[in-house]
Amino acid sequence: MSLKVKVANERKLSPSALKLRLLKRLRCTLKFEKRAWIAGAHLVAGVDEVGRGSLFGPVVAAAVILDPGYRVRGLRDSKLLLAERREVLSERIRAHAIAWAIAAVDAAQIDQINIYQASRVAMRQAVLSLRPSADHLLIDALRLDCELPQRAIIHGDALSASIAAASILAKVERDRMVRQWDPLFPVYGLASNKGYSTPHHLAALRQHGPSPLHRQSFAPVWNAPVPQEVLAFMLAETGGDSLAEVNEQAG
Repeated sequence: MSLKVKVANERKLSPSALKLRLLKRLRCTLKFEKRAWIAGAHLVAGVDEVGRGSLFGPVVAAAVILDPGYRVRGLRDSKLLLAERREVLSERIRAHAIAWAIAAVDAAQIDQINIYQASRVAMRQAVLSLRPSADHLLIDALRLDCELPQRAIIHGDALSASIAAASILAKVERDRMVRQWDPLFPVYGLASNKGYSTPHHLAALRQHGPSPLHRQSFAPVWNAPVPQEVLAFMLAETGGDSLAEVNEQAG
C-alpha cells in the first residue's frame, strides 16, 4: 500500500478510531517505573480514571502499586482489552499488587464541579487511600493536588504498566457499578453501553428523558426533550420507595 493511499484511508477514520490505532502501536512497559525507582522511589503508584465520557453514573479512579518482583503479564490500556480479559487481569492485580485502591465521584458532584475536576478528585482519593502509601505517582495525562512527586504521561495507560493496571481496576469496578443500575433503568441499556453515547442510549434519552443518575450537565442529557419522567416510572416499579431507598437497594 502506498503512503498516499494509507494517508487517505486514515483520513476516513473517526478520531476515536485513529486514537485506538495509535494506542495499539504503543508498548506498555515498566520504563517509567524503573526511572522512578532509580531516582530513589520505592512505592510507585500508577493512577488512572474511567468514565469521563459517559453520560451516566460516576467517574471511577484507581491507584495501583505493582510489586517489582511479580510481573502481571498482559497489562495494557483497558480500552484495548476484552471484558473477560479485564476481569482476569483485575483479579491478578488485586492479588499481587503491593497496594491498590479505588474511588468514585458520583454524577451529582460531576455536575457541580465538572468532569475534569471530578476526575482529579477521584484520582486523588484513590491515591490517599493506598496502604502502604505511595512515594511517587505516575498519572495518565494530568497532575493531582498532592505533595507527592508525580509525572503526568500522555497515553500513560498504554505506556506504563502501573497506569494500565489502574485503568483495568477502575474499568472493571465502574462496569460492575453501572450494571447494578440496569434493572432499575432498563430503558437505557446500561448493561451493554455502560452509560456511553450509543445510538440506543441517545434514543432512550430522547424518548424517556434522563434518570436521576444521568449527568445533567452533559449536553445529550440536558438537551433531552423529556424531563425526568423516568424517576416516576422507577418509583412506581419499586412500590413508591423514595430515591434514597432505591439508591440503597441498588448499592
